[in-house]
Amino acid sequence: MTISQKPFGVTRDGQPVALYTLANDSVTVEVMNYGGIIRAIHAPDRAGQVADICLGFDSLEPYLGRHPFFGALVGRFANRIGNARFSLDGAQIQLAQNNGVNHLHGGTEGFDRKVWQSEPFQKGDVCGLRLAHTSWDGEENYPGTLSVQVVYTLTGNALAIDYTATTDKTTILNLTNHCYFNLAGGGDILGHRMQLHADFFTPIDRTLITTGKICAVDGSRLDLRQPTAIGAAIDAALAANDAQIGYGGGYDHNFVVRGTPGALRPAARVSEETTGRVLEVETTQPGVQFYSGNMLPDNLPGKDGQVYTKRSGFCLETQHYPDSPNKPQFPSPVLRAGERYRQTTVFRFGVE
Repeated sequence: MTISQKPFGVTRDGQPVALYTLANDSVTVEVMNYGGIIRAIHAPDRAGQVADICLGFDSLEPYLGRHPFFGALVGRFANRIGNARFSLDGAQIQLAQNNGVNHLHGGTEGFDRKVWQSEPFQKGDVCGLRLAHTSWDGEENYPGTLSVQVVYTLTGNALAIDYTATTDKTTILNLTNHCYFNLAGGGDILGHRMQLHADFFTPIDRTLITTGKICAVDGSRLDLRQPTAIGAAIDAALAANDAQIGYGGGYDHNFVVRGTPGALRPAARVSEETTGRVLEVETTQPGVQFYSGNMLPDNLPGKDGQVYTKRSGFCLETQHYPDSPNKPQFPSPVLRAGERYRQTTVFRFGVE
């Protein structure tokens, strides 16, 4: 078990960025203090061959520009808020419209674009990185000064992400990590087999905003309760003119994780046949967004000479439901002074 750090460049306003490497005999994970970004995850296949299974860039500079949130911590509010506004305790709050008319992943300068305070730690067979950030009252027009801590911990073949936060004024909060995975280490993810531990999903409209309904997956094209090849499922749905898959151009939907929110429980399992790699996801959050990389740009230069294209990676973003500030029937994302936000997600890497 080792943890090391090295300089990884300087932001455009002169802040130094560090890259931390957490490593053991099973997995190696690289995390930046810029945006809390997971830059790399090295994991073995069934033959013991190690490959990097997450998308990203070789240097800091591409992360400083606009990119598909590769590996980033996103907040204050992950996913979309309809028309970029919501009501909180009777006050109307207008946010940045940075995704058409909607608000996405915290706005124009969200948590993914901040240099976080960082502190590596190691104890026995555990190592990790503590990140802290203060978001001031009115930043991106969100109310309340928010103190956030995110801890990455590597134990064996599992990477846990623990999130905590407090506020001095009533606000909303929805944090997640936006890692794009490719268990083959390259190419597309169409042959990956996705299984979601979810009996319900929240349907979307043409602008990808949730309608407010919670629908059973049974009988729909969003039934992924059994391992299902991602590409074949998308192709079949599009051929059948399925409206939900058509709106997203593939999967870009929130699924209701089976079980009780607040308890750590299985959310997803993904396998890749050629390498035997498996990813299992557990979370305390009420939902998980499965995004099949439908809007990744073509010919995007990535790491190690790779060129990313549409569906080069998939995301499993554990979360509150999208647009929940405007949907009182959804689990509440409201955080009040004196309360503590807590959630945990675990990514477990294996082979079959």
